Amino acid sequence: MPEADWIAKTRTSYDTVAVSYAAMLGDALADAPYERGVLEIFAELVRGAGGGPVADIGCGPGRLTRHLYRQGLDAFGVDLSPGMIAVARDEHPDLRFEVGSMTALDIAGGTLGGLLAWFCLIHVPDAEVPGVLAEFRRVLRPGGVALLAFHAGTGTRHKTDGYGGHPMDVYVHRRTSGQVAALLRDAGFTVEAELCHYPDAHKEGAFVFARAPLH
Repeated sequence: MPEADWIAKTRTSYDTVAVSYAAMLGDALADAPYERGVLEIFAELVRGAGGGPVADIGCGPGRLTRHLYRQGLDAFGVDLSPGMIAVARDEHPDLRFEVGSMTALDIAGGTLGGLLAWFCLIHVPDAEVPGVLAEFRRVLRPGGVALLAFHAGTGTRHKTDGYGGHPMDVYVHRRTSGQVAALLRDAGFTVEAELCHYPDAHKEGAFVFARAPLH
């Protein structure tokens, strides 16, 4: 089947900004206590469920893959952009990174102890989200933990430049935590927590924790 236009444009956009993105966001967690906190909760939940491989979906240059690894998780990264994966492999040569799409993950079913989707679902059109969440459900083992982070709210914005002013051609879809939680439940997940985050007066983020059912 021909590749969806939004996938091709997302790949090209992040190939274009990969180096600048890594330089601008490489140490962003240092000044982000709430983000560090939810990642610590995620790591604790995964360890409590027995550990196992953890996929950082939409990993970009691998900064969160490294962070999860330092928290004792067997983390590896997957990203649509070969440019991002090249940067990740260069900056973190001891970790594993793979080019891949969240719409069709090259991961065996029921093998992951955890899955992180950090601000990557924002580029997925509404009609495609159920299929992506079904993929997340497929690759998680029973009791496996998913953490989704995303720009919260409503509406869609066309992003034409970013990360140093480089050209981009992607859409940013905002969804409420309640909407994402409902979609996760429809995909067969048990939603365990929804958290809202207000990094400044003009932004709203959300984190949703969910678990693949035991049966």
